[in-house]
Amino acid sequence: MKLQFDIVIVGAGPAGLAAAQAAAASGATIAVIDDNPQAGGQIWRGGPQHSGDKRAARLWTTLSQTKNLRFFNSARVLLPSAPGALLVETADAAFTLHYGKLILATGARERLLPFPGWTLPGVFGAGGIQALAKGGFPVAGKRIVVAGSGPLLLAVAATLKERGAQVLAIVEQAPLPRVARFALALPATPGKLLQALRLRRQLAGIPYHMHSHVLRAEGDEHLTQVLLQIGSRQRTIACDYLACGFGLIPNTETANALGCSIADGAVQVDRWQQTSVADVYSAGESTGIGGVDLALVEGRIAGLAALGDLAQAASLVAGRRRWQAFAARLARAFALREELRQLADLDTIVCRCEDVRHRDLLQQAGWRSAKLHTRCGMGPCQGRVCGGATDFLYGWTQDSVRVPLTPARIGSLISVVQASVPATNAGTEACTTF
Repeated sequence: MKLQFDIVIVGAGPAGLAAAQAAAASGATIAVIDDNPQAGGQIWRGGPQHSGDKRAARLWTTLSQTKNLRFFNSARVLLPSAPGALLVETADAAFTLHYGKLILATGARERLLPFPGWTLPGVFGAGGIQALAKGGFPVAGKRIVVAGSGPLLLAVAATLKERGAQVLAIVEQAPLPRVARFALALPATPGKLLQALRLRRQLAGIPYHMHSHVLRAEGDEHLTQVLLQIGSRQRTIACDYLACGFGLIPNTETANALGCSIADGAVQVDRWQQTSVADVYSAGESTGIGGVDLALVEGRIAGLAALGDLAQAASLVAGRRRWQAFAARLARAFALREELRQLADLDTIVCRCEDVRHRDLLQQAGWRSAKLHTRCGMGPCQGRVCGGATDFLYGWTQDSVRVPLTPARIGSLISVVQASVPATNAGTEACTTF
């Protein structure tokens, strides 16, 4: 059976769902691929129908009643198997999806920076522990320090507190003047102002330290305490968990594999969210970190543009510009300080998959050299964790992407070969190819 759709959307977060809704009204056949068991992405994890955001519930109500839309959950794109086709793998099958237009709404991931002790059990990415807590990971009664940078820290702390954790401190690396300027501009986006006020009420009584950061996580076999730089002084806090994240990085691997132009770590798009590759669009955090409001409007523009409805898409451009301005203010306020480049000592592991240390990478000329001489970025995560760190620490950019985009079953890869050769010779040629 050939799975053919007018539009295929990769990613079921806000941008992907908004694109699906915008395109579905036309009657076009649409497929949405997402690697999570439920739609919603990180921000609406657990399903948009359960989110406190009314926009999520409205989106889901519409999409769940749409007959020309099909979701492929717990599904991962392995590689572009042919022009206009993607090889997709689920827990028990692999298949090819053919498309007329493709919309990439692949979101973002956390930037994790190495510091002594960051690989200890008990140290989590901030967004990572939030996702785990939303999924049922027990945090009730646990003493947790939340550290890093950006408004995500507040959302993570609120989630942990709601689930019974004892949040000991929120440690923000950005200095007070920059955060204050950002806060003073929030009335330009009333929804964000209300959200910030609500979070601060939820987090009343929890210390919020600015111009501060983690120096070291300590413990023998498990985290027991963290050493913090709080302004000009150092302080040790005993804790069970450390949630630490330094902002977000666009997920560009699928776009890169398709040949889309990538610059400044983000997929490059035009006025209509179209990439440099014909019939391929991108929306949301993959085009630059901007938050849920920007993701929603970009998703709608991409969905309409993929249909050719440029007049309606044009009506959304002013709204996109407004949220892009907010994203620029956000980036300026929470830009990472130079001091953070000095967190890792010579013995600190930078690439966890291959146990590559800071001292080994200081001797390398760039990302390619590091891969060749140390195997940095060659492990199961394929550079998704250490890539963000090496970009910040050494200024390296990943100039290529390896397929399959995620670890895959050999049978899934063989299916590509079998589909590309005559049936009478498929078995022999597949064996000789691999």
